[in-house]
Amino acid sequence: MTGTRLRNAAAVVAAAPLLVWPAFLNGYPILFSDTGAFLAQTLVPLMIWDKPWVYGPFLHLFHWRVTLWLPLAAQALIVSHLLWLTGRVISGPRPAAHLLLCAAVALFTTAPFTVALLMPDVLTALVVIALFLLGFGEGRLSRAESLWAGLVATVGIAAHLSHLPVAAAAIALGVLLSRRLGPVLRMAAPLAGALILLVATNLAGHGVLSLSPHGATFLLARLQADGPAARTIQALCPERGWYLCAFAGRLPMDSDAFLWEPDSPMNRDAEGRQRFLGGALLSAEAREILRETLAREPWAVARAMALNTATQLVKAGASDVIGQPFEDIENAAGTRIRAFFSPAEVARYEASLQARGALLDAVSPLLPLHPAFLALAFPLAVAGAWRSFRRGDARGFALVVIVLGAAAANAFATGALSKPHHRYQARIAWLIPVAAAIALAPAPLSASLRAEAAQAPAAR
Repeated sequence: MTGTRLRNAAAVVAAAPLLVWPAFLNGYPILFSDTGAFLAQTLVPLMIWDKPWVYGPFLHLFHWRVTLWLPLAAQALIVSHLLWLTGRVISGPRPAAHLLLCAAVALFTTAPFTVALLMPDVLTALVVIALFLLGFGEGRLSRAESLWAGLVATVGIAAHLSHLPVAAAAIALGVLLSRRLGPVLRMAAPLAGALILLVATNLAGHGVLSLSPHGATFLLARLQADGPAARTIQALCPERGWYLCAFAGRLPMDSDAFLWEPDSPMNRDAEGRQRFLGGALLSAEAREILRETLAREPWAVARAMALNTATQLVKAGASDVIGQPFEDIENAAGTRIRAFFSPAEVARYEASLQARGALLDAVSPLLPLHPAFLALAFPLAVAGAWRSFRRGDARGFALVVIVLGAAAANAFATGALSKPHHRYQARIAWLIPVAAAIALAPAPLSASLRAEAAQAPAAR
C-alpha cells in the first residue's frame, strides 16, 4: 500500500511542472499589473480599495520576500492535486492517466497560462472542482481531503468577487443533481465561510460591514459604457448634483478607460485635479446612479448584460495575459519586487522573457490551438455527460454539468458585470476539456474504487 501511495503522490508532483511550463520558458512566474497590488496587500501593507484582502496573504504565505517561485510552485501543486482527486473520485487512482491528462491540458488549453500567472485567476477553476468534490466525493475522499477541498474553496471564493456567482451556480446545480442535504451543506459551507471572511476583512480594512464596499463603481463603469447609465446621467443632470454631471458630455466611454485612465472622470475632476482613490470616492454616487438606471431602463440593462455574457463566453484566449504591455507590469509589480525582494530576485525578474518583451512571440505558435481545442471540447463534454448519464455514473454527469454551468456563470460575472476579456474566461474554460476527458474515460476498475472507498473511512 505504501508503494501505491508513493506512486500516486509522485504522479501529483510530476504533473505540477507541466501545468506551469510558461513560467519555465519565461524564466520567471508570469506577472500581471495587478500582481503588484496583491503583493502590496502584505508588503506595504495596504488595503486595496477594489480587491479583497485574500490573494495577497496567500502569496505572502509562500514567498516571505524570498522568491515568487514558491507561490508558483504552490499553485501548481494545488491544481495538480485537486485534478488528481477529481479523477480518483470518478475513475479511481490512475497515475498514468493523471500525467497524460495534465500533459494534454498543458499543451492544448490556456490552463498553464492561468496557473503560471500570479493572480487569483488560478482559483476560479479550483473553486469549481473543490465544490464538486465536496458535493460528490462522499465515500471516496478521506476526512482530511474533504477539509482540504473546503479550505481551497473558501479561500478561492473569497479571493475574487466574481467567484461568488460562480460558486453560487455550482452549488445550485449541486442541489438539483444531488437532492440530498449532506452534499448540499458541504458545498454551501465554503460559500458561507467566504462571505464571513469578506465581511470581516472589509470591516477591518475599510471600516464597512460589506461584501464589496466599492463594487458599485465597476458596474457603473460597465453600464455607462453600454449606454444606459450614461443616458441616466445626461437625463437627470445637472439637477441631481452628481459629481459625474460635469462629465455627462464625455459619456459613454470605454469601461477600462473610465476606471483606470489617469485623465478619466473618475481619476481627475473637472478642474483637472487628481482624485486619489477616485473609484472609492465615487462608490456612493455609483449606487444611486445604478438604482436610477435600473428603474429607467431595465430592459436595456438586461439586453446589455446578455450581450456581454455571450461575448465573454467566446473570449477565452491567453493573449491578454502574456501580451500586457510590460511598462504596466513594471510600474506596478516591478516596483514591489524592487522594493521588497533581494537583488538576486530582482535580477531573475529582469532577465525574464516578459521583461524583455519576448514572451508573446515565444508562445504565439501555440495560441491558435486553444480556441480550436475548446470548440472540440464542448461537444465532447456534452457527449461525456450523456455517456455518464446512460451508464448511471452520477459523479461523471455532475462534473460536466457543474463545470459548464460554472463557466456560464463566470461569463456573466465578468462579462456582464465588468467587461469581456480573454483572461476572464480563459481561467475557467480549460476545465471543459478536463471534464470531457474524465467523463469519457474508460469505465473505472471496480477493484480500484473499492480499495479507495475502503481507505477513505480509515483515514477518518
